[in-house]
Amino acid sequence: MGSNQNLRELQWLLQMIKSESFNPQSISFYLSHRTSGCYQETENSVNINISEDSLSYFSNILSDLGTAKNIQSSLTNLEFHCVEWGLEQLVYLGILLQNSSNIKQLVFRLNRFNIECLSELCEVLKRNRVIKEIMISESGIGPVGAGLIASALKLNESLEELQIWEDSIGSKGAEELSKMIEVNSTLKLLTIFDSHPITAASLISAVLARNRAMEVHVWSGENGERSSKVVEFVPDNSTLRIYRLHLSGAVRVACSLGWNSTVKSLDMTGVRLKSRWAKEFRWVLEQNRSLKEVRLSKTSLKDKGVVYVAAGLFKNQCLESLYLDGNWFSGIGVEHLLCPLSRFSALQYQANITLKSVTFGGGKTKIGRDGLASIMQMLTTNESVIKLGIYDDESLGADDFVKIFKSLERNATLRYLSLQGCRGVRGDVVLDTIMQTLQVNPWIEDIDLARTPLQNSGKADGIYQRLGQNGKTELETDTDLFKDMPLTEPKSCRVFFCGQEYAGKTALCNSISQNFSSSKLPYMDQVRNLVNPVEQAVRTSGMKIKTFRDEGTKISIWNLGGQHDSYSLHDLMFPGHGSASFFLIISSLFRKPSNREPKTPAEIEEDLQYWLRFIVSNSRRALQQCMLPNVTIVLTHFDKINQPSQNLQLAVNSIQRVRDKFQGFIDFYPTVFTVDARSSASVSKLTHHLRKTSKTILQRVPRVYQLCNDLIQILSDWRAENYNKLAMKWKEFDELCQVKVPPLRIRSRHDNKGKVEMRRKAVAICLHHMGEVIYFDELGFLILDCDWFCSDVLGQLVKLDVRKQNSMENGFVSRNEVEKILRGSLQSQIPGMSSKVLENIEASDLVMMMLKLELCYEQNPSDPNSLLLIPSILEEGRGKPQRWQLSTADCVYAGRHLECDDSSHTFLTPGFFPRLQAISLSFLAPLILFYCCLCFHVKLNVCKNKGK
Repeated sequence: MGSNQNLRELQWLLQMIKSESFNPQSISFYLSHRTSGCYQETENSVNINISEDSLSYFSNILSDLGTAKNIQSSLTNLEFHCVEWGLEQLVYLGILLQNSSNIKQLVFRLNRFNIECLSELCEVLKRNRVIKEIMISESGIGPVGAGLIASALKLNESLEELQIWEDSIGSKGAEELSKMIEVNSTLKLLTIFDSHPITAASLISAVLARNRAMEVHVWSGENGERSSKVVEFVPDNSTLRIYRLHLSGAVRVACSLGWNSTVKSLDMTGVRLKSRWAKEFRWVLEQNRSLKEVRLSKTSLKDKGVVYVAAGLFKNQCLESLYLDGNWFSGIGVEHLLCPLSRFSALQYQANITLKSVTFGGGKTKIGRDGLASIMQMLTTNESVIKLGIYDDESLGADDFVKIFKSLERNATLRYLSLQGCRGVRGDVVLDTIMQTLQVNPWIEDIDLARTPLQNSGKADGIYQRLGQNGKTELETDTDLFKDMPLTEPKSCRVFFCGQEYAGKTALCNSISQNFSSSKLPYMDQVRNLVNPVEQAVRTSGMKIKTFRDEGTKISIWNLGGQHDSYSLHDLMFPGHGSASFFLIISSLFRKPSNREPKTPAEIEEDLQYWLRFIVSNSRRALQQCMLPNVTIVLTHFDKINQPSQNLQLAVNSIQRVRDKFQGFIDFYPTVFTVDARSSASVSKLTHHLRKTSKTILQRVPRVYQLCNDLIQILSDWRAENYNKLAMKWKEFDELCQVKVPPLRIRSRHDNKGKVEMRRKAVAICLHHMGEVIYFDELGFLILDCDWFCSDVLGQLVKLDVRKQNSMENGFVSRNEVEKILRGSLQSQIPGMSSKVLENIEASDLVMMMLKLELCYEQNPSDPNSLLLIPSILEEGRGKPQRWQLSTADCVYAGRHLECDDSSHTFLTPGFFPRLQAISLSFLAPLILFYCCLCFHVKLNVCKNKGK
C-alpha cells in the first residue's frame, strides 16, 4: 500500500511538471532512499526521492523537465545525490541544461560516472553558456575526470565557480586543470580538496603565472589525517597564504611570482624552505612590481638563503615589509640583509629605499658582533625604514643594546622599534640610555619591550610614560599655520637690466657699482672706465648679478644676457608673486660700439618694443601682480653724440610713441636717461634713481616674513661653516631649521610634521621671490649663490650641444648620455681642479633641474628611463629661420601659426618656442593649445608652407 502511495506521488509530480502552475527554482534528487516520493521543502524548492525499484521515473522526470517551458524559465539550481549515471540519463540532463535559460548552480554529491558519462557531461559543459557554479563532491572522478572537466572549461565562457571535494584528482588531474586555467579567464573561484597536497603547486602556479583574479582554496587530508588547508589566494585582499608545501612545489610557486601583478602579500610562515627556494625568490624580488609584504617567519632559512633574499632587495623597488624572524641565520645573514638598507659613505646612495618594515631574530638566530655592527650602521644611515623588529634574541647583551639605542639618536626615520623577548634588554644602563635617546630623538613613537627583563621587572613603565608625555596637541588649522610668523617690509630689491647685445649693460653695471662703493672725490666727475677696445666686443656670457648695500637695503642688479641663445632663460628668472623688482631697458644709440653708425629711430623703437612686450607678456602670466611693472628707459653711448641732432630728436619722439602705446600696461619713469655707460659721473643721476626707486618699490610691494630677513644671515653663516657651499640640500635645510630657527622647529614627535614642512617651504619660496635663493621644490635643494647659478650653471646648460653624440635616437638622447655630456662640459679645464658646479650639484640632479626648468623634456614622462629631448638639438634662433634636420628635398610641412590676441603688447616669448618644439616632437601636440591658453589668448591660423 505504501509503495503504491509513493508511486502515486511520482506520477503526480510528472503531471505537475506538465502543468503551468509548477515553477520551482531549486530541485534536489536523492537516489539512495528506500522509498520513493517527493515533497516541497520550501515555497520554491522541491526534494525528489527515488528508490532503486523506481529508477525509470528518474529518466522520465529528467525528460519531462527538459520539455517543460515554465520550469525551464524558473529553475536556477539542480542537485544530484547518490546518482549512478547512465548515458541516457545524461542525455536528458543535457537537454534540460541546454533548454533552461536560468540554471546557475549544478551540484553532484556522492555520484558515480563512467568514462562515457563523464565525456557526455563535459560535452554539455562545452556548449553551455548559463551555468555559473559546479560542485562535484566525493564522486570519484579521479585524474581522468579532472582532465575531461578541464578540457570542457577551456571552451566554456560562463562558469565562474568550480569546486571538487574529496576526489583524488592527483597530480595529473591538477596539471590538466592548470592548463585549463592558462586558457580560461572567466573562472573566479576554484576550491579543491585532495588527499595529496602536491596538487596545490600546479594549480596556484598557473593562477599566479597568468595573473588570474581567481580565488583559490586547496585542502588536503593525507593518510586519514584531519583535513587542513594547503594554499589560499584571495584576490580581494591580494593575499597568497601558503600553509604547507613540499620544496619543489614552493620553488614552482616562487617561479610563477616573477611577473605576477595580483599578489601584494605573500605569507609562508612555518613552511620549511631551503636556499634553493631562496635562489628563485631572489629573481622574484628583482622582477616583481606588486609584492608589498612578505612573511618568511619560521621557515628555517639559513645564511645562504638570507643572502639570496638580501641580494634581491638591491633591485627591488616595491616591497615594504619583510618578516624573517624565527629563522636559523647568523650575523653574516644579518649583515647581508641590512646592507641594501645602509649607506657606507656620504657619496653612496642607499640601494633600497622602499622597504619600510623589517624583522628578524629568534632563539636560533645568532646576531653576534658582525650583525650588531650592521644594525648600528643601518640605524645611523638609513632614511626609509619605519619599523624594526628584533625578536627573542639571546645573542646580544645589555651593552649591545646600549649601542643600538645610541645609534638611534641620529635617526629621524624610525618610528617603531620592537625588541620583544630579547634577553639583553635589562638593567639600569639600558633604561637610562633609552630615556636619553628619547630626549634627543622626537620621532620614535613606540618601543615594544614585551617579554624582556626590563618589562618583567616593571622598569619599562617610565619608558612608556616618556613616549606618551608629549600628548597629542590640538592640530593647527591652516589659518593658524603662520600666525606666529610676523610680516615686515622686505629689505631686498632686484633691478633687471634688459637690452640687446652691445647695449652696454655690463659697463653700466660696473659704473653704478663704483658709485655705490667709492668715495666721491672731486676729480671723479671726469674719470671714465677705460675699456680695452678688444673687451668692447666681448659680450657678457650668461646672466650676471651684482649686489650692493644702501642704508640697510640690499639692491641686486640682474644683468640679463643679450645673446639670443640666452633668451629662453629670461622667462625662468622673471619676477612674480609681487616681488620687489623693477626694470631698466637699455638701448644703445649706435649699432656697434666700435663705430659711429647711429641707430635709426625705428631700430631703437624695435629694441624697446621687444623688451616691453616681453615684460607685459610675462607680467600677465605671473601670479599676484600687485602693481604694474616699473620701467626706466636708458640710452647709452650718448658721449659719442657731439651736439643735439635731428636723429636724436626723432629717437626721442619714437620713444614717446612707444610709451603712449604701452600706457596702462607699464608704469614708466618719466625721465629717459642718456648716459655714457663707462663714466661713473655720467650715471650718477641714474644711480640715485635706482636708490630712490628701490625704496619706493619696497614700500609698495606686499610684506614678507620677518623670519626671511633673519634667515638670510643664518644661511650666510652656514655657507661659511661649510666651506662656502653654493647649494644646500633640503635635508640640510631641515637640519638647519631644527637647530637654528625656533619658529621652524619640530618640538616633539606629536607635532604635525606636515605643517612644519609647509612653513619651511613657505619661507624658502619667500626667499626665492626675494631673489636671495633659488628654490626647487620637487628637486629638494636650494641654490645659495644666485650669481653662480645663473652665470656658471644656466649659462652652460643653455649652450649644451648634444647634436654630435652618436647615441641619439631619432633626435632623442638617453638620460645617462646627458649626464655623461654634463660631466664632460662642466669639468674644470685646469688639471687637478674639479668644477664648482659638480662639487655642489650632481649630474643626475642637473638633469632633473633641466626638466624642471624646461630646458629638456621626457619622451615618456611615465617612464623613469625615458629618452630626453634637448631643444638645442633644433637649429633655431632670433633672426634665423626654423630649419629641420631633414634631407628629403620634396618634403611639405603643415603646421599652425600662433599669434597672440593682443599682439601689439604681448608676444610668445623666446622661451616658449623650445617648449613648443619639444612638445610637438614628443607627440604631445594636443597639449600645445592647453599650454598656450594658460599663458595667452591665442588665435590659431592653419597654414601649409613648403620648406618652412
